[in-house]
Amino acid sequence: MAKSKIKAPSILNVSQDLKAGRMRPVYYLFGEDTFSLDKTIKEIEKSVEPFISSDFDKEIIYADDKNLTDILSIASSFPFGSEKKFILVKEFEKVNNKKNLTGYINSPAEFTHLVLVHNGAISGLASEPYKSLLAQNFLYEAVELKGNHLVEWIVQYTRENGKHMSQEVASVFADMVGENRSLIETQLEKVFIFLGDNKEIDIESIESLAAKFKEYNIFDLQDALAAKNKQSSFKIAFNLLEKGTEPVFIIHMLTRFFTGILRINELKASNTPDMQAARIVGTHPFYLKKFYSARALYSDKQLIKISRALLNADISVKTTSADDRNIITILLTEILDAGEKKVTA
Repeated sequence: MAKSKIKAPSILNVSQDLKAGRMRPVYYLFGEDTFSLDKTIKEIEKSVEPFISSDFDKEIIYADDKNLTDILSIASSFPFGSEKKFILVKEFEKVNNKKNLTGYINSPAEFTHLVLVHNGAISGLASEPYKSLLAQNFLYEAVELKGNHLVEWIVQYTRENGKHMSQEVASVFADMVGENRSLIETQLEKVFIFLGDNKEIDIESIESLAAKFKEYNIFDLQDALAAKNKQSSFKIAFNLLEKGTEPVFIIHMLTRFFTGILRINELKASNTPDMQAARIVGTHPFYLKKFYSARALYSDKQLIKISRALLNADISVKTTSADDRNIITILLTEILDAGEKKVTA
């Protein structure tokens, strides 16, 4: 029988432990979700603060600057004048010979809270020092939230801030902003301020806010392409890239959009209700009318050409070192050229 894959506990467990008054002498935090990593570091530091009376007992170290022996020596030395020490080591993935951490893990200094931050995934959790870190409950993984998990987090975050957002609206909001939770949090804060005492967050309020701040989102790009507006399409796409939107996200959303457009005639022929049709094409009923108008401008033959262009862009962004802006430029050019003249299918 194949062995089950070893998994580290979720980084969310750290927050629960801290709320219960439990602090570990060592935290090895790793994963792809930088939002969770940053948030958890702040929570640990805040929990340790009451036990630290001297700034000399708080230290931030970058792994490039000191070797592991020096880091462990600092962790093992007594505080200057505080009850505890807080040591944060960033970019710990760059440290060589991590096995040498094992001895400290099995006998950590009682007066030190050592936080080691490893950006990215870890393979081989059965090897040292990860085996000992797991055994001591010092190892936690920050997994990026996606899909329904991300939508649930958005709903929960709005609730914690005294607002209400349905899962349907949260799903659209995630599509608008992308999967970066730091960016989502920033945009939600703007929504909260914009709403004032109003508790309900709906599609209209999100649209109004975007218009007020003149911020583009992925739906604006879809609208521009659906209308075959070349100037607006490039302007919006480049704006999205400049503000940090990943090209893979743009390609994914456009693929979903044009795949949905391709199904519109089929849904119209079967008299599918708008609510059901919106779910099938992967959008909110509020945006469904834009799929219908776009379908009138693109033939089946043009949509097939666009599908190939999207596939090529997806392969390029995932397998080459080509510039993001160039990939998106080529993609938009091919989409707009495909729709330049409607051909009877």
